[in-house]
Formats: sequence, structure tokens, C-alpha cells
Amino acid sequence: MARVVKVFRTLRNHWKKSTFAVCVLSYGGYWLYGKHCDNVLRREACLLAREYGQQQIAPQERLRKATVILNPAACSGKANNLFEKNAAPILHLAGVQITVVKTDYEGQAKKMMEVMEETDMLVVAGGDGTLQEVITGLLRRPDQDTFSNTPIGFIPLGSHNSLSPSLHLISDNKVKDITSATLSILKGETVPLDVLQIKGEKEQPVFALMGLRWGAFRDVASKISKYWYLGPLKTNAAHWFTTLREWPLVRDVSVSYLAPTLRPPDLPLVKAPRPNLLHRIIRRLKNYWNPPAEEPPKVEEPEKWEEQQLSTLEFFIQTHNKNPVERRIYDSLRINAEPSSFTVGEFITAGNIKAADPTIFTENATKLEASACRLQLPEGATGFYNIDNEEYEAMPVEVRLLPRKLRFFISAERREQLLSQIQ
Repeated sequence: MARVVKVFRTLRNHWKKSTFAVCVLSYGGYWLYGKHCDNVLRREACLLAREYGQQQIAPQERLRKATVILNPAACSGKANNLFEKNAAPILHLAGVQITVVKTDYEGQAKKMMEVMEETDMLVVAGGDGTLQEVITGLLRRPDQDTFSNTPIGFIPLGSHNSLSPSLHLISDNKVKDITSATLSILKGETVPLDVLQIKGEKEQPVFALMGLRWGAFRDVASKISKYWYLGPLKTNAAHWFTTLREWPLVRDVSVSYLAPTLRPPDLPLVKAPRPNLLHRIIRRLKNYWNPPAEEPPKVEEPEKWEEQQLSTLEFFIQTHNKNPVERRIYDSLRINAEPSSFTVGEFITAGNIKAADPTIFTENATKLEASACRLQLPEGATGFYNIDNEEYEAMPVEVRLLPRKLRFFISAERREQLLSQIQ
């Protein structure tokens, strides 16, 4: 008992050191527990991957080949370590023959995709910038019609992973996000995604999966990180200081657009079995004795562009890839424009919401559906577009929808979750 009293007396006499020691030990225990949980997640994922690797294949079959485009600079230089610890072991245990190609500088992924050989699957390990470069390089290839049939997997390793919520279950644990995304590649379930083709007057087209953003909210969002020292108030501060420098922040833009097109029925993923020999002989004889009438050549009707002048604080052209499993009647892109009648308070409030999700628009926003659109900026207009969170100089562009152009791996759990949201 005397020893216990002595211990408490010592703690009371040295309460500052004791408080500091308790804080250090608590933080250390929390950190060790987090490392333990991460190891448990990795072990569970590796056990699932080993089940795929133990499946027998026929003698004439070969191992699946996957080409991984890895951006080591993503996530502040941590991407390579994250991939090697959390994704690579899963792919190896599943019996996938992987070839890892690391990028050394910005734009290299585009050049790699233009000369890449065919593969069974393509895996993009990085963030929005890496993914945007890969699909741009892929769709610039001369053989892009056939190469675009290659299924694509996305492992979210970047600081911005806008497409990840459409494909995977999202959590607060980076290890869980990476392992679940890698396991969805092994399970092989895919979903078609729309692509935007964005073409300027002179440059080659750029391709995007999420959208093109332009306006005051985009400009402020790019400056929020400068106010890091204000903590949770940095978003409010960035919007407020912007209004002090310039107000109103209205942009004028001329938009021409085409009406959306009817969505054709989905093609079956499994090829129909070939008819038997007798059926094929009868069909050929029937076509020989009674050949089908030749269809008259189709006359292409001129495109009917509609024009609209807009004054807006934010202009956003986006795909419907936020919920890719939703069945739609029309193939279309979405044009959103915020009204120009915001007060300063409303601007700051809306900016806080858009900082978390830029696809959210107010009730009074102009909303149009189109298959293609042209943006004509006023003379002397400056600024930048955000195309899948990558900055491009603002200029007149034409944006066309390429419906269901690429197929991405999706987790079955996320597909069910998205379907339940529709119902």
C-alpha cells in the first residue's frame, strides 16, 4: 500500500511530466492499434486473393496479364509504398501476371498508352490526374475502337479520387479502400462508363470521366489550401477574402448544345451461341433465293444546335458516371450553371457545400441535358478549367459525349448500394 501511495505522490508532484507521458502513451497505443487493424485488413484480403489463385485452369488457358500504370508521386510521394504493401501482394496471390510501369513526369502516362501493347486488363494506380492521362492516351490511339474494350481497374492512391465512390465502397481507412478496389478487379464485374471528349480549336482532344468545371467556385477551391493555418475556417476564409477582392464574380458564357440521343439497348455481355449447321444452311439458301432488299443510303440530317446565353458563377459539364448503374432513356451529358444572383453570404454557404461535393447545385441553377455542347467565352476571358480536377487554360471548346465508351471494374457491394439509391 505504501508503494502505491508513493507512486501517486510522485505523479502529483510531477503532474506536467505525467500528463505528457499519458498523452504520448495514448497516442502511441492508438497508432499501434491502427497498424494492427491495417495488418488484419491486408491479411483478410490476401486470404481472399489466395482462393482465386488456387482455382484450377484448363491446360490451354494462360494466366491473366495486367498492366499497371503507377504514379509514384501520387499521395505526396507515398503511392509506390501504398501499392507495394496493399495491392501488389493481392494481385500476385491471385495468380495475375502483372507488369508495373511507373511514370516519371507529368504527361508520361499519355505517351505510354499510345504505344502500349495489348493486355487482358489495365490497372491505373494513382489519382484523378493519372486516370485522366491514361484514358486520354488510350482514346488517342489509332486502334482505340478495339483497345477501349480492355477492362480498366482503378486503385485510388491519389489525393483526389473522384471516380472511386462510383466504383468502390468508401471508408475512412486508406488501406481498406485500396484492398477493396484491388479485390473488385479480381472478381471481374464491370460497368460501362461515359467519356467526355473535350476539343479546343488547335490542340488534340482531352478525355474526361467526371466533367469540366469553370467559374468562381472552382477558382476559390484552388486557393483553399493556402489558408491551412486557419484550420476548419479555411474554406469560409478563402471565399470571404475572394469577395473582398472582387465582387460580383459573374461569368458570361455562350452555350450551344445538341439534344440528347436515345439510349440503345445494352448489348449482352455473353456472346450468343452459334446456330447449328442445319439452321445455317437453311438461312443461307433462303438468302440466296430470296435476297433481302437493300436499304436505301441514310441521309445525314444537319445537326440542330440550340444557343443560350448564360450569366453564371459556376459552369459545370458532367457525365452521369456518379451513378453508372442507373438505367437511362437518353444518352446525355449534364450542363449545370449556377445563377448570378448570389449574395456574399449565399456564395460562402454554397462554397462550403461545393468544397465537399462540387457536383451539388442549388435549386435555381440552370440544368440542361445534351449530347454535345460548345462553349464560347467572351473576348479577353481568362482563367482555368478543371477537367477531372486537372487545370487547363480556359478557351472555346467543344464537348461531346462518348456513351459507354470504357468498362471499369466495380465491386458488387457498391453496385447494390447504387441500385438501392435509385429505388
